[in-house]
Amino acid sequence: MHRILEEIIESSEIRAESLEFRFLTVHARSIRESIGNARMRGDIPIISEVKPSSPTRTFREITPSDAADIARVMERAGACGVSVLTEPDYFHGKIENLEAVRESVSLPVLRKDFIVREPQIVESEADMMLLIAGILSEKLGGFIRLVVDVGAEPLVEVHTLAEAERVLATDADLIGINNRDLETMEIDLGVTEALAPIIRGERPDAVIIAESGVRTPADVLRMIESGADAVLVGGMIMEGEIYKNTERLVHAGDVG
Repeated sequence: MHRILEEIIESSEIRAESLEFRFLTVHARSIRESIGNARMRGDIPIISEVKPSSPTRTFREITPSDAADIARVMERAGACGVSVLTEPDYFHGKIENLEAVRESVSLPVLRKDFIVREPQIVESEADMMLLIAGILSEKLGGFIRLVVDVGAEPLVEVHTLAEAERVLATDADLIGINNRDLETMEIDLGVTEALAPIIRGERPDAVIIAESGVRTPADVLRMIESGADAVLVGGMIMEGEIYKNTERLVHAGDVG
């Protein structure tokens, strides 16, 4: 596992130690329905990400008010969902940003963080909760069940065939394919091209979301043609004019 990822996981463990488990019920908005609505409009289903920074690059400082404004712009531009980074130490996210976004848009909202302990799942309402198979390992099944029990949808992320097989042994039907190798941090869009047909063959009704490395309309179309139902994009959208960048990817099919 890459050194940076090890540091992020250690930081997440420390952060989660202070959390108390509490009762939470979420009335989740359906990403499957939102993807279907995007397709009926003739749009490419894009989940836009409110992303302040990555471990190697800062995009902008984002307050809860900023996050709400950005999410509304993404919704107006045609996004089918909004992802909100809440990891504070390496991505400069805030749980308050997630809360502000979910109050300000009608789209399904994903909490994107490094979930390592159960109290994180009930820390705040989200329609979807990212669970990384490569991090959770044998704990994955229990975490999936807990997310479902609170009423949210687990987005279970895989990068390798072994991880995909592990996830397919669970009841998860919302599966993310991360094109970024967690060992090297290198990006290869061929990961989605390799894994999406396997997942689709084993679980025809699964919603498959391609993640990481998408920068152009051509990249979006490549992911959709590989079998992804939607594409999650963060860095490229946050780099400049958020409305224009989101709209450009949403309408990738018009110029593809």
